[in-house]
Amino acid sequence: MTVTSTAPVLRLRDVGWSVGGATIVDEVSFDVREGEFLAFIGPNGAGKTSLFNLISGLVPASRGSIGLDGADITAESVPARARRGLGRTFQTSSLWPGMTVADHVRLAAQAAGGGSYRIWRRAAGYARQVGQVLERTGLGHRAQALSSALSHGEKRKLELAVLLVGEPRVMLLDEPMAGVSAEEVPALTALIRSLHRDEGRTVLMVEHHMDVLLGLADRLAVMHHGTLLALDTPQAVTADATVQRAYLGEAL
Repeated sequence: MTVTSTAPVLRLRDVGWSVGGATIVDEVSFDVREGEFLAFIGPNGAGKTSLFNLISGLVPASRGSIGLDGADITAESVPARARRGLGRTFQTSSLWPGMTVADHVRLAAQAAGGGSYRIWRRAAGYARQVGQVLERTGLGHRAQALSSALSHGEKRKLELAVLLVGEPRVMLLDEPMAGVSAEEVPALTALIRSLHRDEGRTVLMVEHHMDVLLGLADRLAVMHHGTLLALDTPQAVTADATVQRAYLGEAL
């Protein structure tokens, strides 16, 4: 574990979200310490992505509070949370097929620096920053490739590069292994592990590959019907009788 502080960098208290009378996320509370890796598991529809949407500000919480570095961000916008150091990737790729790898990262760098997207093609000053991030994510040799020419694993690395250029302190990774071939999973796992352990970044990750999570996570959170069913070390969670009953017939 590479936790560097006992004070929570992220704090949720009784966070809930309801739509049309249906409760999607129900009274979720937890703390995340700086430098911690917290992984979320649960079946489809358990509320994992919805919880990430609440934390990142894509949807407003119906109740409860969300704190980042001691500040209440419950009502803040997505850009405001990003400026505070909260970054997010998504299950579904949002890359532009006709744009090069380097241009994706350059545009993200300029946005993070407060520049207008209208003049991003003239942002030669970002070249060094872009190059460093691409080398860090193993995409230096693919800088001029179109994103449409990338493998699924390379696309996930590019999404991480776009995220990293904004220097997030807290990263929300929503199923980064989705669509990635078995051959590419180890390299992507190693990259995420390095971002956490070598750079000390705080990571929250949703993932269905338990073998991946067991080698990464400091703690596992189990979502079930929108509630937080369990939160503990991977060993304790997988041995928990309540979790086993909830997942009867499902491999943990």
